[in-house]
Amino acid sequence: MLAVSPPLTLGLAGWVAARRHRCPLIFNIQDIFPDVAIEVGALTSKPAIRFFKALERFCYRRAQTVAVLSDDLAANVAAKVGPSGPLVAVIPNFVDTTAITPQDRVTDYRTEHGLGERTVVMYAGNLGHSQSLNLMVETARRHQNRTDVIYVINGDGVAAAELKAAAASLPNLVMVGYQSADRLSEVLASADLHLILLRKGLGASSVPSKMYSILAAGRPIVASIDPDSEVTRVLGEVQAGLSVPPEDPEAFVAAVEQLLDDPQLRQEMGQAGRNWVKQWPTATQIAQKYQELAKGLAKG
Repeated sequence: MLAVSPPLTLGLAGWVAARRHRCPLIFNIQDIFPDVAIEVGALTSKPAIRFFKALERFCYRRAQTVAVLSDDLAANVAAKVGPSGPLVAVIPNFVDTTAITPQDRVTDYRTEHGLGERTVVMYAGNLGHSQSLNLMVETARRHQNRTDVIYVINGDGVAAAELKAAAASLPNLVMVGYQSADRLSEVLASADLHLILLRKGLGASSVPSKMYSILAAGRPIVASIDPDSEVTRVLGEVQAGLSVPPEDPEAFVAAVEQLLDDPQLRQEMGQAGRNWVKQWPTATQIAQKYQELAKGLAKG
């Protein structure tokens, strides 16, 4: 039985189904709850926090294997279940480097949204409590007088209304809704520089998998994220972008400006990221890892 979280309650459903069918349970964790909700302030009630932490441990300990996306998440889960808990396996999400490829920056997407030849700085993804999108708004505000730069937020979520209000007052900030999946490569190629924005304290409980798609598109990244996170390590080792501490406007603006003013460095970082991510597991390889894990559990 394979159950995926979030939502955490699917761990309970998976446990009940596994007992019903007398089979092992693999609990796949994409984001660690309630850690994320606590860090962003979405969960503040002490009784509720105690309840969900107890439910989290209960679900982990009813699984034969807890599968997570990175070593950071593995350490987080292992600390909660202890040495007598279930196996914690690291199985990352895949990236399709044949579907997402480096393309010319002059795209139909640019034409549709009036971006022209300007240098495009983009955040693409969920607009929620976990993302420090205020950093992007502040950077756009500081660059209002730069006619060569445009900021694009492509996505939707609970923070969309607030961001639309900010965009209405900034001529260099554009809001675009989610695009169809078949346009992913084009959307990523339309930007010259991509942003990853994660609030402080979330590096050990969430992995922005968008990083791998951006690297597949051959574009550099500026990340605002915990310094000991998976994203920071990859960008540093591969030299595919810059990482700064979370919620530090001065450091973030400086990193963005460094890449805005150095097209050659952007190109080199984009190529380095593409070369590295081509070695990342494909969908087939990740499926095989889950098959091997399931077969091992079935054999006891």
